Amino acid sequence: MAHIVVLGAGLGGAIMAYELRDQVRAEDTITVVTKDPKYHFVPSNPWIAVGWRERKDITVDLEPTMKKRGIKFIPIAAERLHPEENRLELVDGQSISYDYIVIATGPELAFDEIEGLGPDGHTQSVCHIDHAELARVAFDKFCENPGPIIVGAVQGASCYGPAYEFLFILNTALRRMKIRDQVPMTFITSEPYIGHLGLDGVGDTKGILESEMRDKHIKWMTSSRVKKVEDGKMIVEEINDDGSVKSEKEMPFGYAMMLPAFRGIKPVSGIEGLSNPRGFTIVDKHQRNPKYRNVFAVGVCVAIPPMGPTPVPCGVPKTGFMIESMVTATAHNIGNLVNGKEPDQVGSWNAVCLADFGDGGIAFVAQPQIPPRNVNWASSGKWVHMAKIGFEKYFMRKMRKGTSEPYYEKAAMKMLGIDKLKAVKKG
Repeated sequence: MAHIVVLGAGLGGAIMAYELRDQVRAEDTITVVTKDPKYHFVPSNPWIAVGWRERKDITVDLEPTMKKRGIKFIPIAAERLHPEENRLELVDGQSISYDYIVIATGPELAFDEIEGLGPDGHTQSVCHIDHAELARVAFDKFCENPGPIIVGAVQGASCYGPAYEFLFILNTALRRMKIRDQVPMTFITSEPYIGHLGLDGVGDTKGILESEMRDKHIKWMTSSRVKKVEDGKMIVEEINDDGSVKSEKEMPFGYAMMLPAFRGIKPVSGIEGLSNPRGFTIVDKHQRNPKYRNVFAVGVCVAIPPMGPTPVPCGVPKTGFMIESMVTATAHNIGNLVNGKEPDQVGSWNAVCLADFGDGGIAFVAQPQIPPRNVNWASSGKWVHMAKIGFEKYFMRKMRKGTSEPYYEKAAMKMLGIDKLKAVKKG
């Protein structure tokens, strides 16, 4: 009998537990350890921040769902992983021994790397539902006395889609309230060009997003580095291709939402052979750590090198379907191990994204996510907004049931008419 621990219960961790249950033996036990007893659907956070969704709409109480699947659930935060001892230490002092562990913690949000950044500073965030609810309070107050808005992503960020989504959702919300004419809007990003997304673009994301911004009277700054944020003022450096500072600007704002850089969480950081200097977990093509062979990792906490040099550092996003492919590969590979076989599944790491703009949106498919690609497609239209709503309902229904069937794969094939989309491949 094997004991498998899943550390984290976000997108990767929750479906990891469900898929493992179908791949391992009946006598094997699965334990999920997480600091948050409820799952929340992160892609809906921009809607939370403008009052289009409530917390109850996008959350799932995981413990009863896990119990139905025969999965033990411990809602206590981790203190430290001891991989050489096959042991996970929790903040309450208890220790959990394991035969295999899957790190699925998501990231730590590095607001502290820039003075004045984040909900404890002067900017908002949509990275977590708690932050999105604070952003909503701030937005309601802003609308009583409108002024300039800044939205974007700082240096080292690796998740750009939500910044674009929130920019255009704000634009739609302001138009509906008939105060858009009182709100100058600027998008500030570390990307070398609009639509780069940490992926060197997908299809014509550059042209589509630039066109949307021009149409909606939104200015932008690329290759930008946020120096610090003060109350109502953001100090931003524009960077030349050679890394030198082109100019420094003081950008006034009445409301700002900037996505931070990510890093690995402290309980799994600083472990030689397990994590890289940013605390992300090192894995091979089978999602397995090369040094600690019973440690796997999935999701945003996985170490992936950037696409290439850019004037300002840009990370690579781990999109929903990419995470699902990591999960499926890991579940099969651990299933192989407990049955006396070797890992043989590799995540396909394709990207399928629906970015909502409030009344329209952009969709793109990148197969594989990292170029060169076999499929490199992007499109826009009102249909994307409706597809995003449909996907949210589909995903939440499946999550509440605790199903292990492919979430993103089936939804994408249904909504985008994709004939062939595979989460894993032999290798």
